[in-house]
Amino acid sequence: MLILFHAPQSRSGRIVWLLEEIGVDYDIRQVDIFRAMTQRGARDPANIHPDGKVPALVHDGALVTESAAIALYLTDLHPHADLGAPVGSPDRAAYLTWLAWTAGEMEPGVWSKINGAADTDPNARARYNHVVERLLTALATGPWLMGERFTAVDVMVASAVAWGREYLPASALIDAWLERALNRPANARAAAKDGALPAVVQAA
Repeated sequence: MLILFHAPQSRSGRIVWLLEEIGVDYDIRQVDIFRAMTQRGARDPANIHPDGKVPALVHDGALVTESAAIALYLTDLHPHADLGAPVGSPDRAAYLTWLAWTAGEMEPGVWSKINGAADTDPNARARYNHVVERLLTALATGPWLMGERFTAVDVMVASAVAWGREYLPASALIDAWLERALNRPANARAAAKDGALPAVVQAA
């Protein structure tokens, strides 16, 4: 049994999207979170994430948190979906690198542009520029970030880029890739679930 602790219109939406791509049964437990950008919301006692954040995934009693870890866990658990790279695959090293880059470099780099640091701090600017360069380099040989195959990396990165598109430079490559990713049926199903969850959900 897969249970996702999820807050609507948050970064856990990408895990809903990934679960829809995989095509397995899962349960969504809606929880509240504190949202730093709006200063709204609060830690929810029903949320089992140790930091009161989302996403958090429970599988047969085992807890996994942090989007990159959950993406790796799910794609390893369901190799039939062909959204990851199993141990022993020639794509494994690149897949792990992309997942770690998403959380460790891409998101902080784009955030530095959002909060203005990339416009004033040379180090933040360099980090942001490297993120853009890496994204464009991958898409130049695409059509997906890991080449010919759509993977969980595209889910992770596209969900973040869609949210912060205005903070990345104009690019036909980015726009075409983003359109391909967001137009996938699984994303449409995820978006419908993200906006139509029950108001009250019991804790697991």
